[in-house]
Amino acid sequence: MSFHKEPPYTHGTLPKTAIVLINLGTPDAPTSSAVRRYLKEFLSDPRVVEIPRAVWWMILNCIILPLRSKKSAQKYASIWTNEGSPLKVHTQKQATLLRGYLGERGHDVEVEYAMRYGSPSVDSVLDKLHADGCERILIVPAYPQYSATTTASIFDAVFGHYRAVRNMPELRVIKHYHDHPAYVEALRQSVLAYWQKNGRPDKLVMSFHGIPKRSLMMGDPYHCECYKTARLLATALGLSQEQWQVTFQSRFGRAEWLQPYTAPTLQKLGREGVGRVDVMCPGFTGDCLETLEEIAMEARHDFLEAGGKDFHYIPCLNQAPAGISALADIAEQHMGGWPTRRDAPESAARAEQARQSAIHAKALGALN
Repeated sequence: MSFHKEPPYTHGTLPKTAIVLINLGTPDAPTSSAVRRYLKEFLSDPRVVEIPRAVWWMILNCIILPLRSKKSAQKYASIWTNEGSPLKVHTQKQATLLRGYLGERGHDVEVEYAMRYGSPSVDSVLDKLHADGCERILIVPAYPQYSATTTASIFDAVFGHYRAVRNMPELRVIKHYHDHPAYVEALRQSVLAYWQKNGRPDKLVMSFHGIPKRSLMMGDPYHCECYKTARLLATALGLSQEQWQVTFQSRFGRAEWLQPYTAPTLQKLGREGVGRVDVMCPGFTGDCLETLEEIAMEARHDFLEAGGKDFHYIPCLNQAPAGISALADIAEQHMGGWPTRRDAPESAARAEQARQSAIHAKALGALN
Protein backbone atom coordinates (compact mmCIF):
# COMPACT_ATOMS: atom_id res chain seq x y z
CA MET A 1 0.00 0.00 0.00
CA SER A 2 1.30 3.47 -0.83
CA PHE A 3 0.75 6.27 1.68
CA HIS A 4 -0.03 9.94 1.14
CA LYS A 5 2.96 12.23 1.51
CA GLU A 6 2.95 13.39 5.13
CA PRO A 7 3.34 17.07 6.03
CA PRO A 8 6.40 17.92 8.16
CA TYR A 9 5.80 17.00 11.79
CA THR A 10 7.01 19.37 14.50
CA HIS A 11 7.29 17.87 17.96
CA GLY A 12 5.47 19.84 20.62
CA THR A 13 2.87 21.27 18.26
CA LEU A 14 -0.54 21.45 19.89
CA PRO A 15 -3.05 19.35 17.91
CA LYS A 16 -6.11 21.03 16.45
CA THR A 17 -9.74 19.89 16.31
CA ALA A 18 -11.91 20.11 13.22
CA ILE A 19 -15.47 19.43 12.15
CA VAL A 20 -16.38 18.44 8.61
CA LEU A 21 -19.98 18.96 7.52
CA ILE A 22 -20.57 16.62 4.56
CA ASN A 23 -23.51 16.88 2.17
CA LEU A 24 -24.49 14.80 -0.84
CA GLY A 25 -23.10 16.99 -3.60
CA THR A 26 -24.05 18.94 -6.68
CA PRO A 27 -22.85 19.57 -10.22
CA ASP A 28 -20.39 22.44 -10.69
CA ALA A 29 -22.69 24.05 -13.24
CA PRO A 30 -26.22 23.54 -14.63
CA THR A 31 -24.87 22.10 -17.88
CA SER A 32 -25.24 18.67 -19.44
CA SER A 33 -21.52 17.92 -19.20
CA ALA A 34 -21.25 18.98 -15.55
CA VAL A 35 -24.40 17.09 -14.60
CA ARG A 36 -23.17 14.00 -16.43
CA ARG A 37 -19.90 14.01 -14.48
CA TYR A 38 -21.77 14.44 -11.21
CA LEU A 39 -24.36 11.75 -11.93
CA LYS A 40 -21.67 9.29 -13.03
CA GLU A 41 -19.83 9.67 -9.73
CA PHE A 42 -23.03 9.58 -7.69
CA LEU A 43 -24.68 6.64 -9.43
CA SER A 44 -21.46 4.61 -9.59
CA ASP A 45 -21.42 4.32 -5.80
CA PRO A 46 -22.41 0.73 -4.89
CA ARG A 47 -24.04 2.09 -1.73
CA VAL A 48 -26.47 4.08 -3.88
CA VAL A 49 -27.30 1.43 -6.47
CA GLU A 50 -27.10 -2.18 -5.29
CA ILE A 51 -27.10 -3.88 -8.68
CA PRO A 52 -24.33 -6.17 -10.02
CA ARG A 53 -21.61 -3.86 -11.28
CA ALA A 54 -21.33 -5.20 -14.82
CA VAL A 55 -25.08 -4.94 -15.42
CA TRP A 56 -25.32 -1.51 -13.85
CA TRP A 57 -22.32 -0.20 -15.82
CA MET A 58 -24.16 -0.90 -19.07
CA ILE A 59 -27.41 0.65 -17.84
CA LEU A 60 -25.70 3.72 -16.41
CA ASN A 61 -23.35 4.54 -19.28
CA CYS A 62 -25.50 3.46 -22.20
CA ILE A 63 -28.96 4.56 -21.08
CA ILE A 64 -29.17 6.76 -17.99
CA LEU A 65 -26.31 9.20 -18.51
CA PRO A 66 -27.02 9.90 -22.20
CA LEU A 67 -30.75 10.37 -21.59
CA ARG A 68 -30.87 11.93 -18.13
CA SER A 69 -28.03 14.46 -18.15
CA LYS A 70 -29.68 17.08 -20.36
CA LYS A 71 -33.04 16.84 -18.62
CA SER A 72 -31.43 17.07 -15.19
CA ALA A 73 -29.35 20.05 -16.32
CA GLN A 74 -32.54 21.90 -17.24
CA LYS A 75 -33.92 21.23 -13.77
CA TYR A 76 -30.75 22.48 -12.11
CA ALA A 77 -30.86 25.60 -14.27
CA SER A 78 -34.35 26.36 -12.98
CA ILE A 79 -33.11 26.66 -9.37
CA TRP A 80 -29.53 27.89 -9.91
CA THR A 81 -28.66 31.18 -8.20
CA ASN A 82 -26.11 33.93 -8.76
CA GLU A 83 -24.05 32.36 -5.98
CA GLY A 84 -24.25 28.91 -7.56
CA SER A 85 -25.94 25.66 -6.57
CA PRO A 86 -28.34 26.23 -3.64
CA LEU A 87 -27.18 23.05 -1.89
CA LYS A 88 -23.55 24.11 -2.03
CA VAL A 89 -24.32 27.68 -0.99
CA HIS A 90 -26.38 26.60 2.00
CA THR A 91 -23.84 23.98 3.13
CA GLN A 92 -20.96 26.44 2.90
CA LYS A 93 -22.84 29.06 4.90
CA GLN A 94 -23.91 26.49 7.48
CA ALA A 95 -20.27 25.51 8.03
CA THR A 96 -19.23 29.14 8.44
CA LEU A 97 -22.05 29.85 10.88
CA LEU A 98 -21.42 26.64 12.81
CA ARG A 99 -17.84 27.71 13.46
CA GLY A 100 -19.10 31.09 14.66
CA TYR A 101 -21.71 29.58 16.97
CA LEU A 102 -19.18 27.18 18.47
CA GLY A 103 -16.69 30.03 18.83
CA GLU A 104 -19.25 32.03 20.79
CA ARG A 105 -19.60 29.02 23.10
CA GLY A 106 -15.86 29.04 23.71
CA HIS A 107 -14.75 26.26 21.33
CA ASP A 108 -11.64 26.68 19.19
CA VAL A 109 -12.34 24.36 16.25
CA GLU A 110 -11.95 24.44 12.50
CA VAL A 111 -15.15 23.83 10.51
CA GLU A 112 -15.03 22.82 6.84
CA TYR A 113 -17.63 21.49 4.45
CA ALA A 114 -17.27 18.77 1.83
CA MET A 115 -19.39 16.97 -0.76
CA ARG A 116 -19.62 13.21 -1.03
CA TYR A 117 -19.85 13.63 -4.80
CA GLY A 118 -18.44 16.65 -6.60
CA SER A 119 -16.42 19.45 -5.05
CA PRO A 120 -14.98 20.17 -2.60
CA SER A 121 -14.31 16.46 -2.31
CA VAL A 122 -13.97 14.58 0.95
CA ASP A 123 -10.37 13.70 0.05
CA SER A 124 -9.35 17.30 -0.62
CA VAL A 125 -10.87 18.61 2.61
CA LEU A 126 -9.36 15.87 4.77
CA ASP A 127 -5.97 16.46 3.14
CA LYS A 128 -6.24 20.17 3.95
CA LEU A 129 -7.08 19.48 7.59
CA HIS A 130 -4.20 17.01 7.82
CA ALA A 131 -1.78 19.63 6.49
CA ASP A 132 -3.18 22.13 9.01
CA GLY A 133 -2.34 19.82 11.90
CA CYS A 134 -5.87 18.71 12.80
CA GLU A 135 -5.53 15.53 14.82
CA ARG A 136 -9.12 15.28 16.04
CA ILE A 137 -11.88 15.31 13.42
CA LEU A 138 -15.63 15.03 13.86
CA ILE A 139 -17.61 14.01 10.76
CA VAL A 140 -21.11 15.52 10.63
CA PRO A 141 -23.29 14.17 7.80
CA ALA A 142 -25.93 16.62 6.56
CA TYR A 143 -28.45 13.76 6.78
CA PRO A 144 -30.48 13.74 10.02
CA GLN A 145 -31.81 10.24 9.26
CA TYR A 146 -29.30 7.42 8.72
CA SER A 147 -29.32 5.29 5.59
CA ALA A 148 -26.70 3.02 4.09
CA THR A 149 -27.32 4.85 0.80
CA THR A 150 -26.25 8.19 2.25
CA THR A 151 -24.60 8.29 5.68
CA ALA A 152 -22.76 4.99 5.28
CA SER A 153 -21.41 6.17 1.94
CA ILE A 154 -19.88 9.18 3.70
CA PHE A 155 -18.25 6.84 6.21
CA ASP A 156 -16.90 4.76 3.31
CA ALA A 157 -15.30 7.85 1.79
CA VAL A 158 -13.79 9.05 5.06
CA PHE A 159 -12.33 5.74 6.21
CA GLY A 160 -11.29 4.90 2.65
CA HIS A 161 -9.30 8.12 2.56
CA TYR A 162 -7.39 7.25 5.73
CA ARG A 163 -6.38 3.84 4.46
CA ALA A 164 -3.54 5.68 2.71
CA VAL A 165 -2.61 7.98 5.62
CA ARG A 166 0.18 6.92 7.94
CA ASN A 167 -0.47 9.32 10.82
CA MET A 168 -4.23 9.11 11.22
CA PRO A 169 -6.21 11.60 13.31
CA GLU A 170 -8.64 10.63 16.02
CA LEU A 171 -11.97 10.24 14.24
CA ARG A 172 -15.55 10.49 15.43
CA VAL A 173 -18.59 10.17 13.20
CA ILE A 174 -22.20 11.12 13.84
CA LYS A 175 -24.58 8.42 12.65
CA HIS A 176 -27.86 10.33 12.95
CA TYR A 177 -29.73 13.07 14.80
CA HIS A 178 -33.26 12.45 13.57
CA ASP A 179 -34.68 12.57 17.10
CA HIS A 180 -32.33 15.05 18.71
CA PRO A 181 -34.43 17.53 20.73
CA ALA A 182 -32.60 20.56 19.31
CA TYR A 183 -33.15 19.39 15.72
CA VAL A 184 -36.86 18.75 16.31
CA GLU A 185 -37.18 22.12 18.05
CA ALA A 186 -35.53 23.86 15.09
CA LEU A 187 -38.06 22.24 12.74
CA ARG A 188 -40.91 23.28 15.04
CA GLN A 189 -39.77 26.88 15.11
CA SER A 190 -39.40 26.91 11.34
CA VAL A 191 -42.94 25.65 10.76
CA LEU A 192 -44.51 27.97 13.33
CA ALA A 193 -42.67 30.98 11.92
CA TYR A 194 -43.98 30.15 8.45
CA TRP A 195 -47.53 29.65 9.70
CA GLN A 196 -47.43 32.90 11.65
CA LYS A 197 -46.78 34.75 8.38
CA ASN A 198 -48.89 32.66 6.00
CA GLY A 199 -51.64 31.00 8.06
CA ARG A 200 -52.11 27.28 8.69
CA PRO A 201 -52.89 24.49 6.21
CA ASP A 202 -55.54 21.82 6.16
CA LYS A 203 -52.75 19.22 5.92
CA LEU A 204 -49.02 19.20 6.60
CA VAL A 205 -47.14 16.74 4.37
CA MET A 206 -43.62 15.78 5.44
CA SER A 207 -41.82 14.53 2.36
CA PHE A 208 -38.59 12.57 2.79
CA HIS A 209 -36.22 11.37 0.08
CA GLY A 210 -37.10 7.80 -0.84
CA ILE A 211 -34.95 4.69 -0.96
CA PRO A 212 -35.74 1.27 -2.45
CA LYS A 213 -38.09 -0.84 -0.33
CA ARG A 214 -35.51 -3.62 -0.60
CA SER A 215 -33.19 -1.54 1.60
CA LEU A 216 -35.81 -1.48 4.34
CA MET A 217 -36.34 -5.24 4.08
CA MET A 218 -32.58 -5.77 4.43
CA GLY A 219 -32.39 -3.80 7.66
CA ASP A 220 -31.89 -0.14 6.73
CA PRO A 221 -33.35 1.97 9.60
CA TYR A 222 -34.07 5.02 7.43
CA HIS A 223 -37.82 4.43 7.12
CA CYS A 224 -38.27 4.19 10.89
CA GLU A 225 -36.12 7.23 11.55
CA CYS A 226 -38.12 9.34 9.08
CA TYR A 227 -41.35 8.40 10.80
CA LYS A 228 -39.87 9.11 14.22
CA THR A 229 -38.84 12.61 13.12
CA ALA A 230 -42.33 13.18 11.74
CA ARG A 231 -44.07 11.92 14.88
CA LEU A 232 -41.91 14.03 17.17
CA LEU A 233 -42.47 17.14 15.06
CA ALA A 234 -46.22 16.57 14.77
CA THR A 235 -46.42 16.17 18.55
CA ALA A 236 -44.35 19.32 19.10
CA LEU A 237 -46.73 21.21 16.79
CA GLY A 238 -49.79 19.81 18.53
CA LEU A 239 -51.17 18.20 15.37
CA SER A 240 -53.74 15.43 15.34
CA GLN A 241 -53.14 12.32 13.24
CA GLU A 242 -55.47 13.65 10.52
CA GLN A 243 -53.50 16.88 10.16
CA TRP A 244 -50.18 15.44 8.97
CA GLN A 245 -48.79 12.73 6.71
CA VAL A 246 -45.42 11.27 5.72
CA THR A 247 -44.53 10.68 2.06
CA PHE A 248 -41.41 9.72 0.10
CA GLN A 249 -40.16 11.46 -3.02
CA SER A 250 -37.49 11.14 -5.73
CA ARG A 251 -38.24 7.60 -6.83
CA PHE A 252 -35.75 6.35 -9.42
CA GLY A 253 -36.12 3.32 -11.69
CA ARG A 254 -38.86 0.68 -11.78
CA ALA A 255 -38.30 -1.03 -8.44
CA GLU A 256 -40.67 -0.39 -5.56
CA TRP A 257 -39.50 2.34 -3.20
CA LEU A 258 -40.73 3.45 0.20
CA GLN A 259 -44.39 4.43 0.09
CA PRO A 260 -46.58 6.42 0.03
CA TYR A 261 -45.05 8.37 -2.85
CA THR A 262 -45.24 12.16 -2.60
CA ALA A 263 -46.65 13.09 -6.02
CA PRO A 264 -49.56 10.56 -6.08
CA THR A 265 -50.42 11.47 -2.49
CA LEU A 266 -50.69 15.18 -3.34
CA GLN A 267 -52.79 14.39 -6.40
CA LYS A 268 -55.12 12.32 -4.23
CA LEU A 269 -55.44 15.13 -1.69
CA GLY A 270 -56.25 17.53 -4.49
CA ARG A 271 -58.98 15.25 -5.85
CA GLU A 272 -60.41 14.82 -2.37
CA GLY A 273 -60.91 18.56 -2.11
CA VAL A 274 -58.27 19.38 0.49
CA GLY A 275 -58.06 23.15 0.25
CA ARG A 276 -54.53 23.95 1.39
CA VAL A 277 -51.52 21.67 1.71
CA ASP A 278 -48.16 22.67 3.17
CA VAL A 279 -45.18 20.49 2.28
CA MET A 280 -41.86 20.42 4.11
CA CYS A 281 -38.78 18.20 3.79
CA PRO A 282 -37.35 17.35 7.26
CA GLY A 283 -34.70 15.05 5.79
CA PHE A 284 -32.88 17.91 4.05
CA THR A 285 -30.88 20.41 6.10
CA GLY A 286 -30.68 22.81 3.15
CA ASP A 287 -32.78 23.50 0.09
CA CYS A 288 -31.64 21.81 -3.11
CA LEU A 289 -32.93 20.39 -6.39
CA GLU A 290 -35.16 17.86 -4.63
CA THR A 291 -36.91 20.55 -2.58
CA LEU A 292 -36.88 23.63 -4.81
CA GLU A 293 -37.69 21.96 -8.12
CA GLU A 294 -39.28 18.61 -7.28
CA ILE A 295 -41.46 19.88 -4.42
CA ALA A 296 -41.87 23.65 -4.78
CA MET A 297 -42.45 23.39 -8.55
CA GLU A 298 -43.46 19.87 -9.67
CA ALA A 299 -45.40 18.86 -6.57
CA ARG A 300 -47.21 22.21 -6.55
CA HIS A 301 -48.29 21.60 -10.15
CA ASP A 302 -49.47 18.06 -9.33
CA PHE A 303 -51.60 19.23 -6.40
CA LEU A 304 -53.19 22.19 -8.17
CA GLU A 305 -53.85 20.23 -11.36
CA ALA A 306 -55.69 17.59 -9.33
CA GLY A 307 -58.05 20.19 -7.89
CA GLY A 308 -56.19 21.46 -4.84
CA LYS A 309 -56.69 25.14 -4.08
CA ASP A 310 -53.58 26.31 -2.23
CA PHE A 311 -50.05 24.85 -2.05
CA HIS A 312 -47.25 26.08 0.21
CA TYR A 313 -43.68 24.86 0.44
CA ILE A 314 -42.01 25.44 3.83
CA PRO A 315 -38.25 25.95 3.24
CA CYS A 316 -35.58 23.82 4.86
CA LEU A 317 -33.70 25.07 7.91
CA ASN A 318 -30.90 26.48 5.74
CA GLN A 319 -29.21 29.22 7.83
CA ALA A 320 -32.01 29.57 10.43
CA PRO A 321 -30.47 30.38 13.83
CA ALA A 322 -32.31 27.50 15.51
CA GLY A 323 -30.94 25.09 12.89
CA ILE A 324 -27.34 26.21 13.31
CA SER A 325 -27.77 26.16 17.08
CA ALA A 326 -29.00 22.58 16.82
CA LEU A 327 -25.92 21.59 14.79
CA ALA A 328 -23.77 23.26 17.45
CA ASP A 329 -25.55 21.30 20.21
CA ILE A 330 -25.07 18.05 18.33
CA ALA A 331 -21.40 18.79 17.60
CA GLU A 332 -20.72 19.73 21.23
CA GLN A 333 -22.26 16.48 22.41
CA HIS A 334 -20.05 14.40 20.13
CA MET A 335 -16.86 16.36 20.90
CA GLY A 336 -17.22 15.56 24.60
CA GLY A 337 -13.83 15.00 26.22
CA TRP A 338 -11.86 16.73 23.49
CA PRO A 339 -9.92 19.82 24.66
CA THR A 340 -11.70 22.27 22.36
CA ARG A 341 -12.12 25.10 24.85
CA ARG A 342 -10.00 28.14 24.13
CA ASP A 343 -8.00 27.67 27.33
CA ALA A 344 -7.67 23.90 26.82
CA PRO A 345 -4.15 23.90 25.30
CA GLU A 346 -2.74 25.82 28.26
CA SER A 347 -4.67 23.66 30.71
CA ALA A 348 -3.50 20.50 29.00
CA ALA A 349 0.10 21.73 29.01
CA ARG A 350 -0.08 22.50 32.73
CA ALA A 351 -1.63 19.10 33.45
CA GLU A 352 1.12 17.35 31.49
CA GLN A 353 3.79 19.36 33.30
CA ALA A 354 2.28 18.36 36.66
CA ARG A 355 2.12 14.72 35.57
CA GLN A 356 5.78 14.72 34.51
CA SER A 357 6.77 16.37 37.80
CA ALA A 358 4.90 13.69 39.75
CA ILE A 359 6.63 10.94 37.79
CA HIS A 360 10.00 12.59 38.39
CA ALA A 361 9.33 12.97 42.10
CA LYS A 362 8.24 9.33 42.39
CA ALA A 363 11.38 8.20 40.60
CA LEU A 364 13.57 10.25 42.94
CA GLY A 365 11.75 8.77 45.93
CA ALA A 366 12.40 5.26 44.68
CA LEU A 367 16.11 6.02 44.29
CA ASN A 368 16.33 7.39 47.82
